[in-house]
Amino acid sequence: MIDFAKVPTSFETERFLVRKYALNDDQILYSAARESINDVYKFLPWCHPNYEIIETRQWLTHVNPDWKQNRANAFAITNKADGKFLGGIGISRIDEHPVANLGYWVRSSAVGDGVATESVMGLARFGFTHLHLIRIEIIMSTENAASKKVAEKSGAKYEGILRNRLLLHGRCHDAHCYSLLRSDVGLI
Repeated sequence: MIDFAKVPTSFETERFLVRKYALNDDQILYSAARESINDVYKFLPWCHPNYEIIETRQWLTHVNPDWKQNRANAFAITNKADGKFLGGIGISRIDEHPVANLGYWVRSSAVGDGVATESVMGLARFGFTHLHLIRIEIIMSTENAASKKVAEKSGAKYEGILRNRLLLHGRCHDAHCYSLLRSDVGLI
């Protein structure tokens, strides 16, 4: 059993500090979400055209208890050089095997800079090292070409299409399934 009091709440990659969200992240998270609605709404229904800061605050109050109960580990991706909030990444659906799902999003103004790929690789190492995961899955809509590209660049292996795996905007979507093992991120 993992003692979550001893699990680090942040890690660094070459360019980013990836850290546990704080309640005072409400403004930076809200601003990044509002900036990104046109790009991410199709795949992240929470980031909708009427998204309000109260939704950000409600989510921030719920995300930390999930961390302590090993239901999810959500992180803010920030630039080490200037502290700018670039997006979010997390591990969720941790099961008894132990296998988990890894998800990510990057604010529109930072897309194309390798933020997601570098953060995915860092979080995978974190998950294998500190959460003792044996497998991490990355699941995305078959229509999400950008997320598919990130999974492939991060070294994840393609496993196939999962039919009707996602429910987005009240409609079932097929999903690509990728997986990472310790060896895929340079861990033995």
